[in-house]
Amino acid sequence: MYAKVTSLGVTGLAGYIVQVEADLSGGLLVGLPDSAVKESSERVRSAIKNLHYEWPASRITINLAPADVRKTGPVYDLPVFVGIMAAQGKLPAPGSERAFLGELGLDGTLRPVTGVLPMALAAVQNGVKELFLPAENAAEAAVAEGLTVYPARSAQDVVLHLCGATPLTPATPEGYDEDGVWLGPDMADVRGQSMLAKRLPGILPPLTYEEALETSAIYSVAGLLRGGTGLIKQRPFRSPHHSVSSTAIVGGGSVPRPGEVSLAHNGVLFLDELPEFARDTLEVLRQPLEDGRVTVSRVHGTASYPCRFMLVAAMNPCKCGYLGHPTRECTCTPSAVDAYRRRISGPLLDRIDLHVEALPVEYDDLASEQGGES
Repeated sequence: MYAKVTSLGVTGLAGYIVQVEADLSGGLLVGLPDSAVKESSERVRSAIKNLHYEWPASRITINLAPADVRKTGPVYDLPVFVGIMAAQGKLPAPGSERAFLGELGLDGTLRPVTGVLPMALAAVQNGVKELFLPAENAAEAAVAEGLTVYPARSAQDVVLHLCGATPLTPATPEGYDEDGVWLGPDMADVRGQSMLAKRLPGILPPLTYEEALETSAIYSVAGLLRGGTGLIKQRPFRSPHHSVSSTAIVGGGSVPRPGEVSLAHNGVLFLDELPEFARDTLEVLRQPLEDGRVTVSRVHGTASYPCRFMLVAAMNPCKCGYLGHPTRECTCTPSAVDAYRRRISGPLLDRIDLHVEALPVEYDDLASEQGGES
């Protein structure tokens, strides 16, 4: 017997429809799966048996269409499970207006997956009306207007709903206030120029709904959207260590993932001890600063991510840190000072609009109990 189940995939920030076809013959998993997808058959087999359902006596062919797009991750466990059950006649045909996604544990429990928000938005665009997925992913999927999201704790919950025995309760979308209050560190805590960078997002305009949606989609794909979170409502602040690689800055990996410049989209990217960053790491910032978008190309595909961020950097005036200090003498030679400053290229400095020399803060100012401006 044959069954077809609708699921979803994501490339970059673009979601797309994946049709999972199950046929009780042949015994293959086709459709350009990666290793995690290939392992799906074993997880689904264990889940079906441990939930006390019958595993088909015949061999099973699973096809993931379109076959020319590489499928990654464990997101297809649940649709494969539903496809096999429907092919046996244990479930009614789910139809094209229902979509399924989620990773299965060996006992049939559903575990969260990444990239749900862009997949949910793609589902709406392609006429999907109902989406079944792990409960931890429900809040972000519910952001997609016009989509009924059913959170499930296990594959059995999905089976009971489709059979009409125990209906699932749809997730309720959370509201969004574009005038939300900043919840991060406050400018009033600042003494002199210390701790300024982390508080910068607090004096930027609140995220608009469109900005929050785009930022949340990036974090969803990166797997950094916390469970139970619908939208990121505060401007992001990213502060990578100076040992970070160029790939981690702009994104990459065998399956392209967003880097720090994209995770800072609509927010602040802070580079402390700027000359300590590797030269190639700093140079890859030039194109994202100009274009506001970065494209990562790898063997398994190309992904494009937005990266419009405010770059803030800090550095010492020299290696010892005391050049120009009013009370302490610099121990660096002129050539050492020049070499230290030449770690930052001219083209990168040209892309930084505001250069500020910050003088040392007096102890009385640091120890003062008087708060700054909120």
